[in-house]
Amino acid sequence: MTQRNTVVRTLHELGLAAWFGGTLAGAVAVNGAAAQASDPRERLRIANAGWARWTPVNLAAIGAHLVGATGVGWGNKGRVAAQKGVAASSAAMTGLTVAAIAVTAYSRMLGKKLEAAEGQPVEGTTEPGPETTEATSAAQRRLRVCQWLVPALTGALVVVNAVHGEQQRPSQQLPGLLARPAQVLGLSS
Repeated sequence: MTQRNTVVRTLHELGLAAWFGGTLAGAVAVNGAAAQASDPRERLRIANAGWARWTPVNLAAIGAHLVGATGVGWGNKGRVAAQKGVAASSAAMTGLTVAAIAVTAYSRMLGKKLEAAEGQPVEGTTEPGPETTEATSAAQRRLRVCQWLVPALTGALVVVNAVHGEQQRPSQQLPGLLARPAQVLGLSS
């Protein structure tokens, strides 16, 4: 339990920070700034240019997070198996990660549809205008939800990661390690 995992923890933390912060900034700043363009036919082009620049960085951030999460999980496999609560929080982190990746991928697919719709008049990146086609409007409405789901899911990952940090405190480890055998032996609930 005293083994250090600084490199994988750093990948885990920085990857998650970039994924969370970049998608939140994109929803607020990129999409918000594009909506300010005076020509409604330029708004998608401007937003798409910003998101296209972010996409490779986001992919690297997600990759770093996954490599880090795998390394941290491997380094803590003994705690996951033996310490009460660690397996549950690890499962929560895995589920949130899968959901965040799925919504991120779906958002990118919707973004590609909006790239193909450049030149259509829109109110904003995720707000159709009166002359926006139905197909583009549908993609915008879905993306309006997804743009907030990704930061919500990755923000939840930050919270679960904080729980993991608290579970590593010496005051949490010993009771957690003793609780598992007591539970197996029927000595506790």
